[in-house]
Amino acid sequence: MRWPSTASLQRDLPAGLVVFLVALPLCLGIALASGAPLLSGIVAGIVGGMIVGALSGSELSVSGPAAGLAVIVLSAIQKLGAYETFALAVVLSGLIQYGLGMVRAGGIGDFIPNSVIKGMLAAIGLVLILKQLPHAMGDDRDFEGDESFLQKDELNTFTEIWASIQAASPGAILIALVSLGILLVWESRQVRRFRWAGLIPPALVVVVLGTLINEALILWRPGWALTQAREQLVQLPLVSSAGEFFSLFKFPRFTDITRGAVWVTAATIAIVGSLETLLCLEATDKLDPEKRLSDPNRELRAQGVGNLVSGLIGGLPITSVIVRSSANVYAGARTRVATLVHGAMLLVAVLFLSRWLNHIPLAALAAILIAVGYKLASAKVMVQMWRQGIPQFLPFAVTVVAIVATDLLKGIACGLLVGIFFVMRSNNHAAVTLVRDGRDWMLRFNKDMSFVNKQELKRRLREVPDGSRLVVNGTKALYVDRDVYETLEEFEISARFRKIEMEYHDVLGKEAIRR
Repeated sequence: MRWPSTASLQRDLPAGLVVFLVALPLCLGIALASGAPLLSGIVAGIVGGMIVGALSGSELSVSGPAAGLAVIVLSAIQKLGAYETFALAVVLSGLIQYGLGMVRAGGIGDFIPNSVIKGMLAAIGLVLILKQLPHAMGDDRDFEGDESFLQKDELNTFTEIWASIQAASPGAILIALVSLGILLVWESRQVRRFRWAGLIPPALVVVVLGTLINEALILWRPGWALTQAREQLVQLPLVSSAGEFFSLFKFPRFTDITRGAVWVTAATIAIVGSLETLLCLEATDKLDPEKRLSDPNRELRAQGVGNLVSGLIGGLPITSVIVRSSANVYAGARTRVATLVHGAMLLVAVLFLSRWLNHIPLAALAAILIAVGYKLASAKVMVQMWRQGIPQFLPFAVTVVAIVATDLLKGIACGLLVGIFFVMRSNNHAAVTLVRDGRDWMLRFNKDMSFVNKQELKRRLREVPDGSRLVVNGTKALYVDRDVYETLEEFEISARFRKIEMEYHDVLGKEAIRR
């Protein structure tokens, strides 16, 4: 971990505050969606910021409870029968994750094509915009639906927006529009030329001004004001002392360690959480202005320690989360100090600041996330991918549509399948070359040959006419799959009837042989 410079701290400290404000309602909403105690989401956020942030393989990745695990957590708690037993599964998942990091399983993220990673970022941007529009209109009833297309209230991403329009709050719309206006103006050249614009984070201005506007509405236009009764403000649990805070913790029930269902739950959380973490790590590296390469194995070990600690004190499972990580980047963070600050702020807020933070309108936070979403899913990104051609654009587009219509992991899987198709297709066309010189033909392997190259190999062999002399040159192929060799053997049988002479050069490592 490098020691941050003064200039970096000027960015990191306000960025940490912004991430804290973004993470706070999400931690609470994910706990609600998971059917877990409300405090468990805050505990996971604190551990993700302060412990995983300190050990992480990334300077900018932000960890905490993930909406992608909410369904797994909900069903696991119901199946195991008690939250204390589930907490034990979280502890064991941390040990499994740490083991995955030790055996260097983090490299799996490098096999995801860039087009799919860029599609994931653009999709997250669209999801942020679509899911935050209801909050910007004052409809804050369904936090648990903020990262999934189908929601528990039987609405989906688009019908939720329509329902929110019908029940829109003028006060929320006013706060959201003013907030978006501030964020837009702050990015303009006219404002950015002033030094103070670089020292004051616009998101912080949005939160303060949004709160002041709502307080003014309470005094002079109560019908427009946003209230706790309608769940339109931040809702932190109120505790009067540190002792009361720690008394709310739920600890794992170690006597259930022999139950098979506990180990199945632990393995599921470890595998799904690791995949989501590695995907988010790749995406965060793409967003990093300094383009640093994070260590995925160190990240898995950090997540393992985080889940171990979170489970021991009753927190939810932890993963790297792209929404908070992207908000961290766009808030100006440069080092992990921002992540640590966000975790510390969650702890301080629950202990000492709940009463004041509960005045912040969620419409102001929605405006911040909508702005982040626009940067992730800008038209410029779409045009760039289109110009790179169909093999790049189609996996990108499929990933975007699938994530918006389902969830993160399913969308990534769909994009990956399309990406694999194009890789196999390009691999086929580049694998084999067939040239002719009179009666002599030469079939050259340009790279290692596997079963995916059989179709192209058969197509080329069909082009060789009767009565020819064919040389199969495998000099450039260090490996030839058995399927390929069997295809050649089958062609040899046909060649005898077609009076085709065959000769092999360096195929499967053999010296030139005549057949």
